[in-house]
Amino acid sequence: MSLGKSRLNNFVNSEFKGGIYNCNETFQDFKFNNMKLTTIFTLLIFILLLSACGPSPEEQAAMTSTIETATAAAWTKTSTPTETFTLTSSYTPTSTYTPTSTFTPTNTPTPTITLTPTFDFPKVTVNKTLAACMYGPAKTYLWGADLKAGDTGTVYGRAPVGTWLYVFMDRAKKWCWISPYVVDLVGDPNRVIVESISAHLPWANNLYAAPDSVTAERKGDQVTVSWSKVWMTVDDDRGYFLDVFVCQNGSYIWMPVSLPDQYQTSYTFTDQPGCPSPSGGQIYTVEKHGYPNPKTIPWPPYTASLNVEDTPTQAPPTEELPPTDPPVTEPPVP
Repeated sequence: MSLGKSRLNNFVNSEFKGGIYNCNETFQDFKFNNMKLTTIFTLLIFILLLSACGPSPEEQAAMTSTIETATAAAWTKTSTPTETFTLTSSYTPTSTYTPTSTFTPTNTPTPTITLTPTFDFPKVTVNKTLAACMYGPAKTYLWGADLKAGDTGTVYGRAPVGTWLYVFMDRAKKWCWISPYVVDLVGDPNRVIVESISAHLPWANNLYAAPDSVTAERKGDQVTVSWSKVWMTVDDDRGYFLDVFVCQNGSYIWMPVSLPDQYQTSYTFTDQPGCPSPSGGQIYTVEKHGYPNPKTIPWPPYTASLNVEDTPTQAPPTEELPPTDPPVTEPPVP
């Protein structure tokens, strides 16, 4: 019995390791190779004998398990991939900005622009072949610029006395005074300001000074002003200038007087009574660069009892007075 079991195990191990399909192949080989029929019958008898002397059901179950295990071990494992979705990374914001306040625009009123009209200054055009623009509102002042017919300018001021105009001339590019009788005027000059005369004089105190020993002698309504000569070079010499107000026929009259050179050292004015303001004035030395500071004339008042034998008044020889208005810088060119 043990021999039969051993043979059966050997047979199973040899024949069944290759699987059930190997047995079929063996039988097929027998069929196609025309094996002897006796061999087939012998094998069948042998199998029947083995079956009769076979193992118990427990042993058969054990052998079956062994065979299945061996068969399963011989099988080739085939990997069947399964698709697995793996979430690798997802962006997670670390912080979220939360505004603390929201600007709410308010309605701001838009200012209304109000146009302010600009003043249109009067304009002048020279209507003479030749004309002069002076440093003061009279021909007795120093020359400022030559003008010719067609020259144009703008009026920015007017004289405190008389009708002369303070202008800026375009071609000459010069600030100066001009007579209204040598120009054609467009516009109303009475709407511009009254300009100071002394504010626009060219002052020159480096070389010369005002005359010394200034006196004024009255004989009735005649007042003679005298002074000492101021030496100047021939090239610089422009004489003297007397800026005087007198009373004539009850009117207070401005009389600017220019003397041509340094050698004429006196001048006589007619000055009558009857005006509310006192007569008087100043004397300047004049050189080509301008005017040194003037001196005040000691003007004698009018008295009915005065006659030719009356003693004239005399100013202190060293007295030097500043001009009525301090000099200022010329206004900018527009």
